[in-house]
Amino acid sequence: MSSPNSTNSTMNDVLNAPLHPYYPPGITIPGYVAKVLTTQEILKIFVATCILILIPTWLYIRHVRRDLPSGEVFTVLWFVLCGFIHLGLEGYFALNAHDIASHSTVLAQLWKEYSFSDSRYLTANSFVVCMETITAVFWGPLSFLCAWYILADHPLRHPLQSIISLGQLYGDVLYYATCTFDFVISGTEYSRPEPAYFWGYYVFLNAFWVIIPVCLLTRSACETRRAFTALQKISTSKREK
Repeated sequence: MSSPNSTNSTMNDVLNAPLHPYYPPGITIPGYVAKVLTTQEILKIFVATCILILIPTWLYIRHVRRDLPSGEVFTVLWFVLCGFIHLGLEGYFALNAHDIASHSTVLAQLWKEYSFSDSRYLTANSFVVCMETITAVFWGPLSFLCAWYILADHPLRHPLQSIISLGQLYGDVLYYATCTFDFVISGTEYSRPEPAYFWGYYVFLNAFWVIIPVCLLTRSACETRRAFTALQKISTSKREK
């Protein structure tokens, strides 16, 4: 049985916890400091950063591989952008997951904005921290390597592309699944009720890491099948001679 002092201490901790706008109502976010940037400012910073990454990358691609098909150019741009997002944005979260709510850097405020759609990012949720750490450590550097392999027409391009895409897809499916599981089993909602947060941030933004990896996995599977088919034909013709 808990003592009156411990009960009072727990009540005081709850009462003294900083107020916040995140869901579910009543969750404790230790050290929470409200963001000072508006939603529009945060979105402008994010979009501008993506443009500053993609345009120089596109110019570099056209400089070193003028003959590269448009589909391959898109794939290089995708992996370069993934590399920066995984290492920079998600890497920042992985390093500061336990106290990110108390930070006021631009990246911390970006995560506070996204957390309107999933408050687990401000509560050091074990799945989210582990998933984002794996993403930053593995898929970030490997995305840059895959982009380079495409430009260099390296024979390991498709195996690496398959590994990264499968990892991204698996992480995103688990991300959706754990959130859905909590809602179905316990009725816990991590997103605010406004449609823009759930459908815009949670569903739309994360859907890129489902749709594009599926397309890349399909392409790599087709290329692998074509390569092995050609090799089998060569082997068969040699045996017949």
